[in-house]
Amino acid sequence: MCGIAGWADVGPDLTREVDGVERMVRTMACRGPDAAGIHVGTHAVLGHRRLAIIDLEGGRQPMAAPAEPVRPAGESPAVVLSYSGEVYNFRELREELRGFGHTFRTRSDTEVVLHAYLQWGEDFVRRLNGMFAFALWDERDRRLLLVRDRLGIKPLYVARLGGGVLFGSEPKAILAHPGFRARLDSQGLADLLGLMKSPGVTPYRDIEEVPPGCVAVYDHEGLRTERYWSLGRQPHEDDFGTAADTVRALLEDTVSRQMVTDVPLCTLLSGGLDSTVLTALAARVQARAGEPPVRSFAVDFTGSEADFRASDFRPERDSPYALEAARHIGTDHRLIELSADELTRDANRDAVLRAHDLPYTFGDVDTSLHLLFRGIREHSTVALSGESADEVFGGYAWFHDPDVIEAAAFPWLSRMQLITPELLSPAFRAATRFEQYRADRYEEALGEVEHLPGDSPPERRMREISHLHLTRWLPTLLDRKDRLSMAAGLEVRVPFCDHRLVEYVHNTPWDLKTPDGDPKGLLKRATRDIVPRSVLERRKSPYPTTADRLYEKDLRARTQALLADRSSPAFDIVDAAGLGRMLDLPQGHFDTQLRRNGLETALYLDRWMREYDIAPE
Repeated sequence: MCGIAGWADVGPDLTREVDGVERMVRTMACRGPDAAGIHVGTHAVLGHRRLAIIDLEGGRQPMAAPAEPVRPAGESPAVVLSYSGEVYNFRELREELRGFGHTFRTRSDTEVVLHAYLQWGEDFVRRLNGMFAFALWDERDRRLLLVRDRLGIKPLYVARLGGGVLFGSEPKAILAHPGFRARLDSQGLADLLGLMKSPGVTPYRDIEEVPPGCVAVYDHEGLRTERYWSLGRQPHEDDFGTAADTVRALLEDTVSRQMVTDVPLCTLLSGGLDSTVLTALAARVQARAGEPPVRSFAVDFTGSEADFRASDFRPERDSPYALEAARHIGTDHRLIELSADELTRDANRDAVLRAHDLPYTFGDVDTSLHLLFRGIREHSTVALSGESADEVFGGYAWFHDPDVIEAAAFPWLSRMQLITPELLSPAFRAATRFEQYRADRYEEALGEVEHLPGDSPPERRMREISHLHLTRWLPTLLDRKDRLSMAAGLEVRVPFCDHRLVEYVHNTPWDLKTPDGDPKGLLKRATRDIVPRSVLERRKSPYPTTADRLYEKDLRARTQALLADRSSPAFDIVDAAGLGRMLDLPQGHFDTQLRRNGLETALYLDRWMREYDIAPE
């Protein structure tokens, strides 16, 4: 896993503009602490920071082709690649390419991607199974391809600069270029604060996110985006048993592929169904290979056993289930315990802001997640995570709430928001048409959903809700997981995001995914022989938050300090009176993530606009 950055322009000579790209590349050091590289061409400068995972010695980048040992003096390489991610079917592709006469100097998947492009042209991306975001410069056509994986697991941003483009794994790379100035895009900010994740939209004017499943192409005709994958609708003829067997086979294949690494690997084990399934499958792969038990990690908070209060949102603590799952599977299990002091420390909160480059946070969830990743990185470089199983298999409680199903709104907003409209300033709400914009984006997202003529109304609706989660909610979670893990130099792989599994389950009828209304019933049937009964029967419980009153005290104090500084740029966006009313709530009323998020968002908006020197529109 790595960080990429660069600049392409078919007009001027960029060989004298290397300093700007070097600045961009330096911002990606956290994503690639092991090595740095830069390719300088007349019309493209590509930079790379490497986190070495496969072929530690041979996979250095940027990588050029053709791969002849000797190239005539002065001759530029035909194609140059700066690559971030993992292609899990690279071994099969390498053998296929050898059949076409290709030779390889390394064991890396990077070289396979490079040769796949040389063999199959721009269609090569359809053959890749993995998580990736990369830049490929073809000197023959003076064309830059910016490619992002199907689900958007790895981030990629692009910005126009003069007649050319800048690109980077994170906005900070683009913002580091001396020719680019950070400016606010209010509509993009409304999109982010509304948790809509409209494809391509960011709160930075002139910075776009390459949408999942797309290639951004830059050449003499300018910049354009082309889609190579979308979540389609296909007939499903399998019965429940066959569907469960297919899911199991796909999961076994996916986990086996994603455990290929030349560095230490572990799993994130919360004690929920998703992480337990992956850990159990990973343990079997280890056992078959004669390797030591898989290492697993969980997080908890100091004093959580005494402080915990059950609720509909979080009915149980994770730790007892994680420990039971670890014993059942036989993992080398570690618990990382965090204190309220660590969660409130300025340095840790600032690390989250800089990891995101965006003014959003889920508060102590994000801070603790980053600290968990930092702790894991002391022992492992790669981790498997259960992200996306709820979106794929229908695991959230709101999937089964009739009121949410009938509502013409993004379903997750019934339980989770960054900030409620009432906490936004009247001027910002009016300028962005916040409520109407959110309604428009909802209708736009529904328009992407494909149905078959025979689909019943309930089936059509549940497919819409599933599609909304996979295209508008999951990208937010994947982005968070990527930023907070890569800021710690940890690569997190997400087997439930394998596009073959996503496509198959998306096309499985709802009553097979959730038989008798059982959330994730299909996944349970597929894995019931490897998961403890207690985990199979456990209610969904989200990632934990601290119940320590010291955290609430700190949050109140920070908000009061913000309210005392009416010069804060955040008050162009946030309603000060609304924040004050939140603080009027009695002690102990910030026990839900929804209440905390509004205050956290206001605080992060203030820091983001100041630290990133966000210019008004």
